[in-house]
Amino acid sequence: MESNEDVVVEICSDNGLRPLLEEGFDSKAFATRAIQNQVVGETLTKLSQGIIGLNEEIRSQIYTNHEDLLSQATGIESLEAVLKMMGSRVNSLNSSLDRINSRISDPYHKIVARTTQLARLQAACDLLRRVVRMLYLVKRLRSQVQGGSREITKVAQTFSEIGQYCVIKEHINQYKGLPNCFKFNKV
Repeated sequence: MESNEDVVVEICSDNGLRPLLEEGFDSKAFATRAIQNQVVGETLTKLSQGIIGLNEEIRSQIYTNHEDLLSQATGIESLEAVLKMMGSRVNSLNSSLDRINSRISDPYHKIVARTTQLARLQAACDLLRRVVRMLYLVKRLRSQVQGGSREITKVAQTFSEIGQYCVIKEHINQYKGLPNCFKFNKV
């Protein structure tokens, strides 16, 4: 039985089979050359002998390295099992991340909406307090105006307080949570 090197050396030494070992082997060109040189039968015989020699060498290598090949095959099977297990764990981790994301994102969006709503309610309450105070001041101003000239200092003081509440639109515009329809436009 020839060794692997003997089969390759035999193919390399034969000018008719040497193109088989070249990197850019073209089967059509090889067949065309064999037909043109009228050595088809001889080439087929050499190819058959080369195939037989290579098959014998493969069997010899399998017989010689049987234990190594089996251990490598077993190692590959165990690696496949590990990879399959890791794949299932990765899928499990991804589904856990999706569940955590949904558990966090829903409450987060609710908190953002409630915070905006709270800011709007605070702005509305502040505005209502100012309106109530303004109404009280206007009512007090009316009673002071009816009191005549002796209440003139109190009227001036009430006008001053009313003037402070007239800056109410600047106060309202500072709330960032309010939609634009509740804000005063600058003139």
